[in-house]
Amino acid sequence: MVETVEYKKYDEGYGEICLNRPAKHNAISGKMMRELKASLEVAKNDSITFLVLSGAGKKMFCAGGDLTDLHGDLTPDEAFSYLYPMKDVLYDIVSFPVPVICLLNGNALGGGCEIATACDLRIAKDTGKFGFVQTNLGIIPGWGGGVLLYEKVNPSFALQWLMEASVYEATTLKEHGWLNRIVSEQEWKNKNELLQPYITKSYEQMKILKNQYKKKISSLGLSSMMNEEVRNCSKLWDSKEHRIAVEKFLKRK
Repeated sequence: MVETVEYKKYDEGYGEICLNRPAKHNAISGKMMRELKASLEVAKNDSITFLVLSGAGKKMFCAGGDLTDLHGDLTPDEAFSYLYPMKDVLYDIVSFPVPVICLLNGNALGGGCEIATACDLRIAKDTGKFGFVQTNLGIIPGWGGGVLLYEKVNPSFALQWLMEASVYEATTLKEHGWLNRIVSEQEWKNKNELLQPYITKSYEQMKILKNQYKKKISSLGLSSMMNEEVRNCSKLWDSKEHRIAVEKFLKRK
């Protein structure tokens, strides 16, 4: 059976987890969520200097939740039971012992932006487009990523992005601080050169730096706020607005 998530440790000392469902735009299925959780656990015990999170293919880093699992006919309780495990995955990324760098190989939408926001740094191709589009579907972020967004950008911009559900180009999000770096397609081809500033650092340095950052963002307190966001999203799951939005999306597909 093909793995939907692949983990590899490189000779340079860092690890990489790749979302591996390019035919489905790396949308997160239940199986993928479990494999991502397991891969994070393996990586955590692997003494890597930093972790890279990437997506297979060139078009999409992650399109969010797979609507085969996260369809519109769930009750709020059922929705919560599907959403909460992925919140745990995002929190595993937030609390990971060394820095997590998201390499955005393509666009990210909805939950894809939530995953990227959970990472400590985000590097994207200059052609990328990104959107917290959940409010266009009658809900809010469902994995705790909205809470995390307020920690990564100016809170006023976070609120605007979540309310308007806009899809932004990479240059705009670099200006707002959500993207740390933008690179060309040519630069993207040499991963080790792209990651060189991090490869040169030691495991002990990276642990200390990540620990400082976790204290700064009060990572322990974030978990309960992320839980609340998941509950609030679940309450909206069987709303008329969400059901209609999902039906329209599926018909378009």
